[in-house]
Amino acid sequence: MRVPLSWLREYVDLPATETGRDVQAKLIEVGLEVETVEQLGAGLKGPLVVGKVLTIEELEGFKKPIRFCTVDVGMANGTGEPQEIVCGARNFAVGDKVVVVLPGAVLPGDFAIAARKTYGKTSHGMICSGDELGMGGATATDHAGIIVLPPEHEAGTDAIELLELVDEVLDIAVTPDRGYALSMRGVARETAIAYGLPLRDPALLDVPAPNSFGYPVKISDPIGCDRFTARTVTGLQPEARSPIWLKRRLQKAGMRPISLAVDITNYVMLELGQPLHAYDRSRVQGTIGVRRAEQGEKFTTLDGAKRVLDAEDLVITDDRGPIGLAGVMGGANTEIADPETDAATGEPQGTTDVVIEAAHFDALSVARTARRHKLGSEAAKRFERGVDPQAASAAAQRTVDLLVLLAGGTAEAGVTEVIAPTAPRTIAMPADHPDKVAGVDYGRETVVRRLQQVGCDVYGQDDLTVTVPSWRPDLAEPNDLAEEVIRLEGYENLPSTLPKPPAGRGLTDRQRLHRRVGRALAGAGYVEALSYPFIGEGVFDQLGLDKDDANRRVVKLVNPLSDEEPALRTTLLPGLLAALRRNDGRGSHDLALFETGLVFHPREELKVAVRLPVDRRPTDEEIASLTDALPVQPRHAAVVLVGAREQAGWWGKGRPADWADAVEAARSIAREAGAELIVDQGQYGPWHPGRCAELKVVIDGEIVSVGHAGELHPRVVKALGLPARTCAMELDLDLVERASDGVPQGPRISTFPMATQDVALVVDKEVPAAVVEYFLTGGAGELLESIRLFDVFEGEQLGEGKKSLAYALRFRAADRTLTVDEASAARDAAVALAAERTGAVLRGA
Repeated sequence: MRVPLSWLREYVDLPATETGRDVQAKLIEVGLEVETVEQLGAGLKGPLVVGKVLTIEELEGFKKPIRFCTVDVGMANGTGEPQEIVCGARNFAVGDKVVVVLPGAVLPGDFAIAARKTYGKTSHGMICSGDELGMGGATATDHAGIIVLPPEHEAGTDAIELLELVDEVLDIAVTPDRGYALSMRGVARETAIAYGLPLRDPALLDVPAPNSFGYPVKISDPIGCDRFTARTVTGLQPEARSPIWLKRRLQKAGMRPISLAVDITNYVMLELGQPLHAYDRSRVQGTIGVRRAEQGEKFTTLDGAKRVLDAEDLVITDDRGPIGLAGVMGGANTEIADPETDAATGEPQGTTDVVIEAAHFDALSVARTARRHKLGSEAAKRFERGVDPQAASAAAQRTVDLLVLLAGGTAEAGVTEVIAPTAPRTIAMPADHPDKVAGVDYGRETVVRRLQQVGCDVYGQDDLTVTVPSWRPDLAEPNDLAEEVIRLEGYENLPSTLPKPPAGRGLTDRQRLHRRVGRALAGAGYVEALSYPFIGEGVFDQLGLDKDDANRRVVKLVNPLSDEEPALRTTLLPGLLAALRRNDGRGSHDLALFETGLVFHPREELKVAVRLPVDRRPTDEEIASLTDALPVQPRHAAVVLVGAREQAGWWGKGRPADWADAVEAARSIAREAGAELIVDQGQYGPWHPGRCAELKVVIDGEIVSVGHAGELHPRVVKALGLPARTCAMELDLDLVERASDGVPQGPRISTFPMATQDVALVVDKEVPAAVVEYFLTGGAGELLESIRLFDVFEGEQLGEGKKSLAYALRFRAADRTLTVDEASAARDAAVALAAERTGAVLRGA
């Protein structure tokens, strides 16, 4: 919200010496985020005056049109003689009033003006455009380029004062809970409180009572629209233009002047915070209505875009259909017509009768409609933050008054008000509640005074009953009221007290594992990439998941940041693969990324979360109840990699990343967790069916699948726009932790020699090597230090459907040198268990 200081002074009698910086400091003290103070007209120095164009001579022989003008500037040049000026603009004519800067003046940007010879003539000054004066465009006319002023201004009049070129503008970042600050009225109230001065409330107007002969209005959805005020003004003069003061205030506030009727509605919106809309009465057919749109209904908005409406969109209608998106934007079919001159009669043509709409729409409905149609209008910005419903009548009256004053219209006596009954919102609060929240003894008198300053009605002694003002929908509970007292008393006055927490117990086992896994993957050459936890459900089709896959059941957000990604992720792969694709597209082709983070799965039974207390530590039962209402949130770890895993150079050939690297990343994670990882052949969703490993662990004696690793399927690679042969791995880190033996133990270092035994086993081709290795390890016992598969052989001599797996087993004892018999016995025990469980036969036996 941009707040001109000159406009703010109309509502609060600030000291004449107060600057924009002083006001900024005061508003920051009461909690508003005033980001900057813009100094308009900084460095501007006159003479800058109104001039009347007397003659125009077209200069020939130049690459662009050049005009030599004489301009009457009154006595501003000291002689009263016409001023000779060379100008290249063409949007003015003889007799027009323009803005002239004379020699000796300085324009914004330290641009000094002096007489100079150009195009064979001497130019004694310059005819100015809005940009040259730092106005951001022409202000006093609809023309672009040179400012053409209304004819009533006398030549020689000071243009600096006329155009209000010198001012200070406060730029306030309005947070979602402070919608009232998107108006001069709201900022003026905060300013009055900060300075302890009275407020001249612009909404305190005499408003006529509603009657039965106003413009007919029918509301079919009182939840979406609980208040609708309609007023009619007739006999507007089509040739009437917005006065300079009105245009300048709009421009300083960051809005573009359009036409008188539209400018007035925008001005009142900025003044009172109530969005309004003006309909050309001749284009409205029948009763104005408010209803939900029909699914697929079509409608053209003021910006010319043809939109297909959703059944949740709230629309304004007449007998033909939609004429506006409620609280967002009006329709092209009832737009105020631009004034024009009739070619036959020379008479001005345009809108002469208007219907003014001042309504209150549901904030959530407006926010969703604006987001759905990507229409971030000024009206939607205010409605979605909360608008004062009681201000609608005053805003309509203010608009009517200005149309009568500036456009020569006549206000019809009919006043339409359709209101859904609502009760004032009250909050019960102990008088000492702000004291407890802040740790400061404010006292009842201070609490009541501060709440009354923000507009609350307060009753009671020790227990207060507070009626919340209509312009503060953000005040809903005692803590909100406490915040108001604290911020107005000054956050800077809160004492700095160090908390006294109980002695900590350090990181949890889960946190330690999370950190160890991150360090291990980073040490293996992976780069951590943190992605947003939001996904669109279409990504599951791209990943090739089955229709009944559990990962397709998602938790959807009520108010997502993007309508294209409304769900919480059930897998880490979409975010990681998007990061890989983005980096590959920017020239980084050798990539290895990892992420550890939460995924979210909905519970079978939905529960309502309890509100935890703030005056004590929640009990274990309360925390458990809250946890039960949340989605299941296991922590996953995932890697994606593509390109060279080992770079080529003078040291030798490189090596591309492949499925085995993805599997090895999973093994690294399992080692950090102290869990035994079983790698089996698998087939799942995004992975290539012949290059996919299923990752398993043993939990409480049962083998549990925890994830998959391997090369992605070519269809998935194509669908996601990934480089060929992209590999990935994802596993459930919480399940891996459950499979661990507790705190990982460091390696045992023995001074005794190692005994190596090789064994070759013949098994069926379908038996995974990892399964054989698992049972060899289990049978060998504690003496086994390591096991390594060093050869796989298939041949006719083994028989059809058979393969040979050769393992190197290393045995070592911590307290003695092993004998040959001990090593052989351990090897035989390993072979026996593998043979029993997998059908393996010792090769050559």
